[in-house]
Formats: sequence, structure tokens, C-alpha cells
Amino acid sequence: MQDRSIRVFGLVLSICYATGILWLYIRQPQTVAEVTGGLAASVGAYRIDQRAFDDGLALFHRDELEASRAAFERADPAGRDALTQFYIAYSYYRSGWGRLYQDDVYFKQGLERADKAIELAPDGRLIVDDRRLGMHSADELRAELAQGLRTEVSDFNPMRVFGTRK
Repeated sequence: MQDRSIRVFGLVLSICYATGILWLYIRQPQTVAEVTGGLAASVGAYRIDQRAFDDGLALFHRDELEASRAAFERADPAGRDALTQFYIAYSYYRSGWGRLYQDDVYFKQGLERADKAIELAPDGRLIVDDRRLGMHSADELRAELAQGLRTEVSDFNPMRVFGTRK
């Protein structure tokens, strides 16, 4: 009987180990914080640093975008919170927006974060109730970033100088 229980225990341990390797292969975390955050999120125990998030939000609304991104990264080191990822994407949008041209580097980074926010959001929908923003959903932000990366005839319209940043 004891021999059988050892084999069952070994089989269960092997399955858990294989599941862990498969999870790492699928998620491909880049840092230890992403690994621990991903594991915590899978059991529903992941929480952001609310104080760092609030600091990032205050900096974001004062248009201190680089500093706000640093605070948001501190608040969500594992990159598992949809709202934080949305604000990071929005800060890249604001950094890259220009009256004469869009900065493709910032827009690409923003598009990656917007996609991540949509992926993390429940049912893929993220609506942000912040009246100071020009866009209130991750889908709207993603569309704006994607449009900014495309080169179109309207990009050469001189009236574009009068456009407003959202």
C-alpha cells in the first residue's frame, strides 16, 4: 500500500511541475516580480501598491508623464492590473502626441500597454470613470494609438495643427 501511495504522490508532483513549466512557457514572464505577481493573480491574491498608484495618478494629471509611469510601474511591478496598465498606455499616448507629428516609439509602447490592459480586464472591457480624461475606455485608447501609427493623407493636412490632445 505504501509503495502505491509513493507512486501517486510522485505522479501528482510531476503533474504540478509540468503545469508550472507550461505556465512559464505560455506567460513568459521577464522578471521575478512578474512570476510572483502572475502566481498571486491566478489565485486571486494580487494587489497593487495603492499609495504608488495614487502618486502616479497625481503625477499623470499634472502632466509629469515620465514620473507617473515610474510610479505606476512601482504600483504594479508584475503588470497584472488592467487599470494601471491603462494609465501607463495613456501616458505614452500623451507623451507621443504632437500637433505636427506623433512619436511612433511612444505610440508603439502605448499600444502594447493598451493591449495588455484589454487582456487583463474582465471580459476584455475596461471603462475608466475619470472625467479629466478625453478617452474613457481601453478600446478607444487602443484605436487612437493604432491610428497614430498609420501614415495617411490626413497627416499632411495643415489644419491638424489645431487638433486637440485627448
